Amino acid sequence: MPRLATFALLLAVPLVVASASIAQDSKRGNADLKKYCSGDAVTFCSGNDPDSKEMDACFKTHRAELSENCRRAITAYEASGGK
Repeated sequence: MPRLATFALLLAVPLVVASASIAQDSKRGNADLKKYCSGDAVTFCSGNDPDSKEMDACFKTHRAELSENCRRAITAYEASGGK
């Protein structure tokens, strides 16, 4: 699975306030992705399962619209080999 897809799913985990615990349980991404991309996940990809291909596609589609901090977190995540 592409690295972009991996982090995109994690970022979208906190889709709703009640889903915050899901972010803690996610097997994908890292703390920076969760911290800096959660809002973008809600804004652009709300309603998608964070561990789905649809979430990956949504983040890829909206990459240019994501916040600067989120894009930086994604770039760092990709550069680290997905760690």
